[in-house]
Amino acid sequence: MSDPKSAASAAKSYRQFPGRRLILSFFRILHLTGIVGVGSGLLHSAPLPSQDMFLVLLVGSGVAMLALDFWSNPAYVRQMAGAAMFAKLLLVAWFAFDPAQRAWLFWAMLVFSTLIAHAPGRIRHRSLFGRVRGA
Repeated sequence: MSDPKSAASAAKSYRQFPGRRLILSFFRILHLTGIVGVGSGLLHSAPLPSQDMFLVLLVGSGVAMLALDFWSNPAYVRQMAGAAMFAKLLLVAWFAFDPAQRAWLFWAMLVFSTLIAHAPGRIRHRSLFGRVRGA
């Protein structure tokens, strides 16, 4: 059973604005377009420079979604979902600088992202550092 006081506190710290869901959907479309473009390039052994547009879409939209999630919920960085996003950024950096590992890193990031995105809220929003005041 959840504590009504902590639920009210969490709701108070969450920032919302009209159109937020629409903007996130737009960023997700760009992000998925980037994923498909980069994945297609990997499957067809295309050199990374030919995928520049897709990489910009992938990373740019991912950073935009991360920034919006953090702005909307400052506790995000202390939660499993926020930590997972920072782990993905590290994997993206590895992907960018280690061409020999790109194929398996791409698939690992895809599986990892799917698992986190579709995990129950009690897992995604679990605090990594215990209960934090004001969160």
